[in-house]
Amino acid sequence: MAEQNLQAKLKNLLKQEKVQLWNPPFTQEDNQPGATHLQELAQRYAPLLGLSVEEVGGALETIRAQAVARGKGNQTFRETSVATLELLLPREAKKDLKTKSHLETRLDVPVQQLVDRIAEDFSLKHIKLILNGRTLRPDRRLDEQAVKNHSKVMVLKVSDAEQVSREEEEKKNQSQSLQRTQKGFQILSERDGSEDPETTPFLEIADQKGNPLKIPQDEKKALILAMGFHEKGRSLMKRKQFDSALCHLLQADQHFSRCGSAMLSSVDNYAVLQLDIVWCYRALEALSCLEDGRSRLQRAEDCFLRCYGEQQQRLLMIKGNTGREEVLFLRLYLLQSLLSFLEGNDRQARVLLAKVEDLYGRLVPDSEKMAQLLVLGFSEREARLGLRACGGDLQAAAVLISNRHQEREDQQQKERQRRRTRMEDVSRLVELGFSRTDAARALHRALGDVDKASAILLDSSQTSPQDAVSPEKVEQLLYLGFQRAPAETALRLSGGDVQSATQLLLDNQGVLSPDLLSPPSTSSSSSSPSSEEAGTSSTSPEDSQLVNEVLEDISRHEEDYLDLTLEEESQLISTLKTYLDRGPTRSV
Repeated sequence: MAEQNLQAKLKNLLKQEKVQLWNPPFTQEDNQPGATHLQELAQRYAPLLGLSVEEVGGALETIRAQAVARGKGNQTFRETSVATLELLLPREAKKDLKTKSHLETRLDVPVQQLVDRIAEDFSLKHIKLILNGRTLRPDRRLDEQAVKNHSKVMVLKVSDAEQVSREEEEKKNQSQSLQRTQKGFQILSERDGSEDPETTPFLEIADQKGNPLKIPQDEKKALILAMGFHEKGRSLMKRKQFDSALCHLLQADQHFSRCGSAMLSSVDNYAVLQLDIVWCYRALEALSCLEDGRSRLQRAEDCFLRCYGEQQQRLLMIKGNTGREEVLFLRLYLLQSLLSFLEGNDRQARVLLAKVEDLYGRLVPDSEKMAQLLVLGFSEREARLGLRACGGDLQAAAVLISNRHQEREDQQQKERQRRRTRMEDVSRLVELGFSRTDAARALHRALGDVDKASAILLDSSQTSPQDAVSPEKVEQLLYLGFQRAPAETALRLSGGDVQSATQLLLDNQGVLSPDLLSPPSTSSSSSSPSSEEAGTSSTSPEDSQLVNEVLEDISRHEEDYLDLTLEEESQLISTLKTYLDRGPTRSV
């Protein structure tokens, strides 16, 4: 980290003075260093930086050698179309921690070919390649995914096949994990809570007080997928599996991009995701991707500003305090300080680090007060969050936690009553002759109005096949990844209801069996056992397993993302202070 800081400062000085180390007199015709001139340059820069001539001279030679190599790479690319890529390898795969790893390749080849070469050259298995925060698709060419000459490509190791059996290796394969997470949350995004939540769990988007939000269905699906991948990634971060965590977090970032800007500006989830991605970069020692890290932190800061308001007034109005959310700003300022240091801007790094230390002093809870709250029966998380919210006031924290218990119980009671009412309304529609599945979905579309739901069901039974299978509806199902023929069949069977068609395809893994292809009955008065069974057995064992897997990673506490112990942050603060205190502040 110190080497990167020094090189950034020297590059700034060289740029200011328009010194080109790759040209004479600093580089000779045979590409060897012009030692005398480099020594003179080091002697001139050393006092400015408060460092020894030897240290500055070594850094200048490193910069010069890199520039010469880059020039060679440019010439090779012009003459042969062979590009040079810089690889950001996992720490254990680096042969020399101070030497950068490069690989030459044509850009008109599939990413998979590059993956195979890296796996062979560096003895890595099961890897993913990341460019500017995006996962490169193996089946597409490098140049089709914005890979250019001298691009920095991050190599993520997603499983260690040599340490597990073949069966475990298959289970832990990252690609399979991402697919299972996608399918699990896709199933959950289709559920509306009309069925018994004990047997059919579902997810609901709520505000900061726990009240359900009414969101358009398409946007709700994107949000559930985005937040689901984020929760999975955070779960992996807690287990220090940062490679796998980053893959899931980047997937969440893609799904968030499909949400409306108005929604993203009203919730802090998107900002927290950007912080988590950059925190993974730090853990994986991949902060040489400065541009992507800097832009993500800026997006996080802008989102916090929109969501919480100037001086956090909006947050204060909603929650009554801002203490718990301040840990997010601590991590934001800490990462910004780190990036400033790596860019050679020591002064800015010091200013930001001072803000971090001020927050840290206020947010680390007093051990004695923590112990007293634990004796009262509160959990460690509740005690920590309570003390932060109340500025360390023990009595106020105890009252706040007790009030939160009561608020949570009241909210759960209201939710139970809402579900009971919903189930009763579904039963009323079933008594009219509709299947339970159709009744539940119609009631969801009618926002709980039984009369409107009945009208929807009657209209659906009279919908012509041509209206049911409109091109727009087919396109919606194709966008979700289903094939055209099953999509059209599902729409006919569901009377043109896209949500019902989606669930039907998910229940049958996207392939409709021949017995489902027969024309659907148009009678709305049938209440035969078969229709009821279809409504109650829509969840297959495989779907239940997928749902249970993803639900395991979702915290049951709504403020889990705020419960940072600050242990990792404390270590990074100490590291930065050590580097910044080595000598006088020098920013170039």
